[in-house]
Amino acid sequence: MSMNTTLGPTGHTDTFARDSLPPPDMWPEIALGAHDYPEHVNVGVELTDRMVEAGFGDHTALIGNGRRRSYKELADWTNRIARTLVEDYGVKPGNRVLIRSANNPAMVACWLAATKAGAVVVNTMPMLRAGELAKIVDKAQVTVALCDTRLMDEMILCAKDSAVLNTVIGFDGTANHDAELDRAALDKPVTFQAVQTGRDDVALLGFTSGTTGDPKATMHFHRDILIIADGYARDVLGVTPEDIFVGSPPLAFTFGLGGLAVFPLRFGACAVLLENASPPNMIEIIEKYRATVCFTAPTAYRVMLSAMEDGADLSSLRAAVSAGETLPAPVYHDWMRKTGKPMLDGIGSTEMLHIFITNRFDDHKPGCTGKPVGGYEAKIVGEDGADLPVGEVGRLAVRGPTGCRYLNDKRQSAYVQDGWNLTGDSFRMDDDGYLYFAARSDDMIISAGYNIAGPEVEAALLAHEDVAECAVIGVADEARGQIVQAHVVLREGVEPTDLQIKLLQDFVKARIAPYKYPRSVIFTDALPKTQTGKIQRFRLRG
Repeated sequence: MSMNTTLGPTGHTDTFARDSLPPPDMWPEIALGAHDYPEHVNVGVELTDRMVEAGFGDHTALIGNGRRRSYKELADWTNRIARTLVEDYGVKPGNRVLIRSANNPAMVACWLAATKAGAVVVNTMPMLRAGELAKIVDKAQVTVALCDTRLMDEMILCAKDSAVLNTVIGFDGTANHDAELDRAALDKPVTFQAVQTGRDDVALLGFTSGTTGDPKATMHFHRDILIIADGYARDVLGVTPEDIFVGSPPLAFTFGLGGLAVFPLRFGACAVLLENASPPNMIEIIEKYRATVCFTAPTAYRVMLSAMEDGADLSSLRAAVSAGETLPAPVYHDWMRKTGKPMLDGIGSTEMLHIFITNRFDDHKPGCTGKPVGGYEAKIVGEDGADLPVGEVGRLAVRGPTGCRYLNDKRQSAYVQDGWNLTGDSFRMDDDGYLYFAARSDDMIISAGYNIAGPEVEAALLAHEDVAECAVIGVADEARGQIVQAHVVLREGVEPTDLQIKLLQDFVKARIAPYKYPRSVIFTDALPKTQTGKIQRFRLRG
């Protein structure tokens, strides 16, 4: 297997991204296999103008916020926005552009347009607060932000204190086109000569919160975005132009960007986007649009199963993809019983870009994550990195056509060892090569598909004047997989009341993304500690 680290030509004039890649000897081994793309390729063009040329111009590409967009409309719209970014705002190839939005067609258009302009895009969730955005802006040296005008407050707050972020442009996430970027774009021609980016140019920075709460930026090339479509979406899902995609993950997560933008657009299919992808809303659009492919976490599938009991018609779904947390066998069995079709459990990571181990339509079993996606291989290793015998639980190591490259981060050497990507999950493998999830190897809490770093929640709680000490753990929860539980020692004289719980919960929601708040708060007189005073979270779990 070749250490494929010699990079082809670049279209970037701002070389920050390529300069920030890890040194070649710290890369994972990359086996491109059959994934061969031209030396110059721009993913924004591949997913729009190229699809129009291929005859999909009249096909519906995106639905959302009362809008339908054909591939021709999407190509035109993104060309106009790209032209605006370059001509009116001076965006240069290689500049980092941050997008702040919920899941809607305008966000996808902004991502595609910025990509056409040769930018390196950072997609972010609407729930992030100014402080969280600031860490991302600093790390990626973001100069331009495109923000849904309904979400401006925290973005402006972030820009006000930022030395690097000098331009914040509002766009209209609704169907009205009534914002600065939209108005400027309406005056532009529908053609744009996209930047000739190299297939090895960084196109996307995916941020992931490690357990330290200090964000890591994963770096993905134009070719990587095509690889996940041509590998997983084509080979496993067998996507056709008739497919209609729905799902709950934010487009800001690579899981969501793949499942709700890259996969459908690569094959002339359609994505229905929801800003509030609650299970009832998802059920409604699956019924309304006869959706065929769904991406969500087991939590939501549980709700769908009980909705089917009450008469919901989800029979149009041919593929129910579950990721974000491990799929409990009972949910799999219930789904099989009610639909006659398997639920496809899989595991991906921001570092690997998308799903790399999965069940298949014709090869699946309960409580099992399946086998590697074509081109990937997996093994189970011990703490020392040596291969473990079949059946033993150890650290999952994978390699294939995508792999981890952190932006300027010393944690690269922890994720990549001996050319393999160590995902931070514990698995076992059986005699036939099937993989079974055992646990996260670290203190990550996975709740309803969201990765939550315990230490980040602790830091938020400790900022409250009533909190003397605290420890945050994940505890099993029937509905969400896990919930965040905080064990709190209050300051002298503060009463442990229900009101105090609510105050602390609201305080956390105001400081960090609200989904991270502790759903369970337990007041205690003391936390278990080692001789040296380190909190023993494992004893709280026990």
